[in-house]
Amino acid sequence: MDELEPPKEKSPKRTGREESRLAVVIVLTILATVFAVQNLDKTEIDYVFGTGHPRLFFVIVACIALGVAIGWFAGRRRLTRKAKD
Repeated sequence: MDELEPPKEKSPKRTGREESRLAVVIVLTILATVFAVQNLDKTEIDYVFGTGHPRLFFVIVACIALGVAIGWFAGRRRLTRKAKD
């Protein structure tokens, strides 16, 4: 029976650097979540045209999402440049 079974593929193990990076991301995510949840008050935001009164929670989440998106795009651009060289 063992001869008929295909060999099981082992998933690649993470390096120490990847595990450290994952741990830092998890800790920062938890801290950002706790910080955002503790700030549920309304705040005044001056936009280019007008003023709004969103909850501070949404402002924090939007800033975090924007920062992650910018970091992701910047990292992809750097990887693309390295691949071309």
